[in-house]
Amino acid sequence: MSKPILIIISGPPSTGKTTLAKAIAEKFTIPLITKDNLKEILFDTIGWKDRSWSQRLGIASFAILHYILDSFMSTSQSLIIEGNFKSEFESVEIKTRLKKFNYSAVQIMCQSDGKILFKRFKKRSESGQRHPGHCDTGNYHELKPDLLKGKYNPLDIDSSVIIFDSTNLNHLDYQSIFDQLSSLL
Repeated sequence: MSKPILIIISGPPSTGKTTLAKAIAEKFTIPLITKDNLKEILFDTIGWKDRSWSQRLGIASFAILHYILDSFMSTSQSLIIEGNFKSEFESVEIKTRLKKFNYSAVQIMCQSDGKILFKRFKKRSESGQRHPGHCDTGNYHELKPDLLKGKYNPLDIDSSVIIFDSTNLNHLDYQSIFDQLSSLL
């Protein structure tokens, strides 16, 4: 019997992580845990106020994600996690779970041209469609250097890595991602 797979979808804000994760979850009927959905539940439950509070709830949402991840992984079913996983913060957490629960992993790294990404992030932030608890409009200066890079480094774990470029939103190649995942699942 093959190992269950943890699909990790990561990258900077506005690279299409959540949309891609939902498409993969639907295509392969795999459970999906998204960090921002957990964070927004916290906002709606205990409130929001400023960027510092949003960052604290971001840390709490990662802790909740890891708790849920442990619950799913203990059942040996494949699953998807989506969020802005940074190697320096999440590699040890994920590596420990992969070993403990005997999972394989694949990372899908969402990226985009940095200048386009920063404009996309600003547009999304000012659209009124994102939860106000994220305080996006107040943190352009904080996120701009990361956004201009256009990508994150993969986690330092034993895994396959798939690059998903979302620079051109009119030509997103989901099928290529599905095909690569089909061979792994």
